[in-house]
Amino acid sequence: MRPRKDSVDRRKPGNSQAVLLSSPPLSLRPNSRNRRLWLAFLAKAAAMAGQSRKWMILVATIWIQAFTGTNFDFSAYSSALKSVLGISQVQLNYLAVASDMGKVFGWSSGLALMYLPLSVVLFIAAFMGFIGYGIQWLVIRQIISLPYFLVFLFCLMAGCSICWFNTVCFVLCIKNFPSNQPLAISLTVSFNGVSAALYALAANAINPSSSPLYLFLNAIIPLLTSIAALIPILRQPSVDPLPPEAVRRDSLIFLILNVLAVITGFYLLLFGSTTSNDVTTVRLLFGGAIFLLVFPLCIPGVVYARDWFKRTIHSSISLDGSGFILVDADDLELHKELLTREASNHSNGLLDSLLSSDNGIARSKSIEGCCGTLMEKDQLVMLGQEHSAAVLVCRFDFWLYYVAYFCGGTIGLVFSNNLGQIAQSLGQSSKTTTLLTLYSSFSFFGRLLSAAPDYIRAKFYFARTGWLTIALVPTPIAFFLLAISGSAAALHAGTAMVGLSSGFIFAAAVSITSELFGPNSVSVNHNILITNIPIGSLVYGVLAALVYDANAGSGLGDIVSDSVVCMGRRCYFWTFVWWGCISILGLVSSVMLFLRTKHAYDNFERKRTTQLY
Repeated sequence: MRPRKDSVDRRKPGNSQAVLLSSPPLSLRPNSRNRRLWLAFLAKAAAMAGQSRKWMILVATIWIQAFTGTNFDFSAYSSALKSVLGISQVQLNYLAVASDMGKVFGWSSGLALMYLPLSVVLFIAAFMGFIGYGIQWLVIRQIISLPYFLVFLFCLMAGCSICWFNTVCFVLCIKNFPSNQPLAISLTVSFNGVSAALYALAANAINPSSSPLYLFLNAIIPLLTSIAALIPILRQPSVDPLPPEAVRRDSLIFLILNVLAVITGFYLLLFGSTTSNDVTTVRLLFGGAIFLLVFPLCIPGVVYARDWFKRTIHSSISLDGSGFILVDADDLELHKELLTREASNHSNGLLDSLLSSDNGIARSKSIEGCCGTLMEKDQLVMLGQEHSAAVLVCRFDFWLYYVAYFCGGTIGLVFSNNLGQIAQSLGQSSKTTTLLTLYSSFSFFGRLLSAAPDYIRAKFYFARTGWLTIALVPTPIAFFLLAISGSAAALHAGTAMVGLSSGFIFAAAVSITSELFGPNSVSVNHNILITNIPIGSLVYGVLAALVYDANAGSGLGDIVSDSVVCMGRRCYFWTFVWWGCISILGLVSSVMLFLRTKHAYDNFERKRTTQLY
């Protein structure tokens, strides 16, 4: 056979065979089609790299939240701080209030973000915590001596750092997950609930007998976490609109991350308060917890690899057949459509809603007098309407929501601040770390459960304000149980119920605020809502401290290191009774909020399903 004209028959020195050099095949020639395919491949690779970076940011946000809930371990060192300072229970409560008062200055972090890069704001928060907790550690170790007022200010600085960390995390979630914003916020905020369990495990791995060690860890670990999270934050990808396929893939990743979060919660619940003579065992358990926090970095890569091979190997696993609806692209478009309606359409929508429901008309006619006015006046017409701060404080629904939070989640937070003294009064001082871990773990589970309405939405729909009402039910039960019985079992059960309830409220509050009063105003409106936390911390804490000191002065007190310690069930009996009654008020307020907003949720869901199907 004669060679082609464009081929050359050459023999290279040292070769015994001829090598036929021909022009490249047609499929390899650099034509315009191949260039387009190559550019498309590079674009796809760049997009996947950007997607992987956003998941690194999410994991970094999880780390920040997991190690910056430092106000939850206050009860672990509060007794030692009270003893060193020689202060009363009321004065100790003021220090807890100072930590919670940082939320009053939450607006300052938003103002800083207007003028400073996100990474700078992150390290300002880290150094505020480093200084605030570091000075307290020096005081409790009696290395330095400070007047009570300065200790109060450093507690305030430490509490303010927590709020700044939270703002950074919210901004990162909102910016990098616009399509899955509620899921990202819910997941990351959940890890804030395990901070106390993580710090308890870390302290037990170093020196389980040292309560001041918690303050040292509170100062150092958030700073180290900020350094570890710096690289992902500096390499944030550009945010582009996601196609429906990418939204569903992200939903699968969030589902896997939530399952992994549940495993982490159970791990910390089982081993978080472990104290052992074998320090190596405790350190291995702490290493296991760190592994569970790092492992989520692998999940997105596995899912992307699955999608890559799915093009050649058909998979029978598909999200389309799943019963979970997290965030759908069509749902997002419907939400945007609802938000852009003009005010003239709002009244028409309400009229159509009333005319389309004969039962609703009959019900409204049956309600008379003040009750009818209370339930029907100034109701929300639809979800997502923007409310300015001035309009917000004039809405009756907002104040129902405020009272429900004030008498529910906030009272649970105050309970955790007093957990050390409660355990001490019941003769359970050695179980303080266990109780702290129990509260932290169940608070974490409560925060994870706040995403349940999004997961079961396709099979069972219920207004999010209704879920809020259900979440408040365990709180009064827990407080009345603690008032009735002073046993260790009742203390553990009550702590778990309060942690579960308050954790759900803390995590669900951002989504409820966004739905009821507008997503674009949520940063301002939510900061207005959480002003109830320092107020409640002051009111409930002072109430508990006055009852405590009164019983300590009536013959139930012992002198421990120049500090009066109350012993016995009566130290907190009336506190539990009052807290139980107040939490019932919050439950009633949440029921009213649910009844007033149910029709708005139902209208939104009906229009959403009509749009989809």
